[in-house]
Amino acid sequence: MSESNATGRQGAAAGRSVLVTGAGRGLGRAIALHLARPGTLLFLHHHASGDGAREVQREAEAKGARAVPLGADLADAASRERMMAELARRCGALHVLVNNAGIYPQRGLLDTSAAEWQRVLDVTCSAVFHLTQLAVPLLQAGAPARVINIGDSAADRVSAHTTATPYHVAKLGAHVLTRSFAAVLAPQRITVNQLSPGFLETSVGEPGSPVPAGRLGTFADVLAALDFLLDPAAEYVTGANLVVGGGWNL
Repeated sequence: MSESNATGRQGAAAGRSVLVTGAGRGLGRAIALHLARPGTLLFLHHHASGDGAREVQREAEAKGARAVPLGADLADAASRERMMAELARRCGALHVLVNNAGIYPQRGLLDTSAAEWQRVLDVTCSAVFHLTQLAVPLLQAGAPARVINIGDSAADRVSAHTTATPYHVAKLGAHVLTRSFAAVLAPQRITVNQLSPGFLETSVGEPGSPVPAGRLGTFADVLAALDFLLDPAAEYVTGANLVVGGGWNL
């Protein structure tokens, strides 16, 4: 990597306002801490992981960022609206939105209740639509701005999923939303891309088939791809689905 590119990537979140959903644990936590740089105003969405979000807040502030936990139930439209209103009250512009929150139910299709189906779709897909829509005025004020939706390695195809079916349906929907918002927001210098991890070391269960790369993915693999999408040099990349899967699930 050239010195100029390295500098650009290190500064991708510095001095900016960033919202990460599901920031209290897992990949959301890793993303939030990765973007916690001096001068960053970091909004940490949480719901059931409030303690985790406050721990991320302490770690982020130790790195020089300003961090603000924001509690919201992303299955509820009014709760999403209150969260974004609070964010708007605290800052006039948003530069990076990472839609990471999702629910992965370890249940077969015939054992999935209607209530669970709806909640998974609301948190994993409907919130991507609604939060992005609510964020548009702030993203316009922060342009050039970035929206990153976290998918999975099968999010760009129609195939059978007999387990965690609502999750896979929701990720497919988020993929369509990524491309649709990208087309609408490109003229306003807002890029919208999807970052789709394959089977990670922290994933539930087993991969089911060998990973061609010979190992499971790590958060570091995903964060490197995130850096690319946030790099100023990637301003012409929008509507893309960047799969970080080591050749798994092709």
